[in-house]
Amino acid sequence: MPLDPDIAAFLRSLQQLAAPEPGGNAAAQARARLRALTVDRLDRAARLEVAEVASTVLADSVPARVYRPHAVAPAPTVVYLHGGGWVAGDLDTHDVHARTLCRDLDAVVVSVDYRLAPEHPFPAAVDDAYSALTWVARHVEVFGGDPARLAVGGDSAGATLAAVCAQQAHADGLSLAAQLLVYPSTDMAGVYPSRAENGEGYFLTATELHWFFAQYLGAGPSDAASTAFGADPRVAPLRAKDLTGLVPAVVATAEYDPLRDEGDAYAEALRDAGVRVAHRRFDGLVHGFYGMDHISPAAGEATTWINTALKRLLA
Repeated sequence: MPLDPDIAAFLRSLQQLAAPEPGGNAAAQARARLRALTVDRLDRAARLEVAEVASTVLADSVPARVYRPHAVAPAPTVVYLHGGGWVAGDLDTHDVHARTLCRDLDAVVVSVDYRLAPEHPFPAAVDDAYSALTWVARHVEVFGGDPARLAVGGDSAGATLAAVCAQQAHADGLSLAAQLLVYPSTDMAGVYPSRAENGEGYFLTATELHWFFAQYLGAGPSDAASTAFGADPRVAPLRAKDLTGLVPAVVATAEYDPLRDEGDAYAEALRDAGVRVAHRRFDGLVHGFYGMDHISPAAGEATTWINTALKRLLA
């Protein structure tokens, strides 16, 4: 279907925000750009209120922010991993995501501030994400209080980390109730039509995508896809040998997203492995729609579907 008109208007407004250019300050540019799109545009007066927001440190070294609902405990707990290409993003840029999850699910949301590339390339983000998840699992009574309703989730790069964490949790015997994967990258070294079809003009470009891959892997821009890490399931969860027995998943993709096809492929692979999956491709939307409720009613409806699907898995 055609690009959502509200999203199209938003994309036109971004023309003055330059994409990161190669060089020593490119990572700083990417971070500033994401904050300009999120924190700087946030209407603080209209910010969604929750019962409590508090800063904490997980596993002795990983900063996090805990959002608590008005609902009476015990409540579900969601360990949330922000997007931003493993280079940008922080607790502030994804404050809206965490607040919305907290409200929609009546859940405690633990938003994790994992280390970023290029200063801390792979596997730093994976290590921090999984350390945070296991820490919350061991201290769940301090968070939501219900060990039977612990989930891990994220958007974009954070969704990739969530998928990796779900796989590692299964291997380690750590019990989870669900995983939330919103437009994840699941196969860096793969070749997919959506990367060409949606590689320009739809918020996340193919050039930016490969630049983020290169920063994360510590590779040159031209060899990010061919690096040996491309077959590592901690980078490309679709490459895992066996997906059997993984926790139920909510997988969301967008029609105009370079990552669309590999996200769809991961949902299909999970289903083929016998995993319960709630999967939907949202037509007319672009990468980044999760959290764009204030920009597009269609994005808001998509966010509602995603959070409702996760709430069902945590019921």
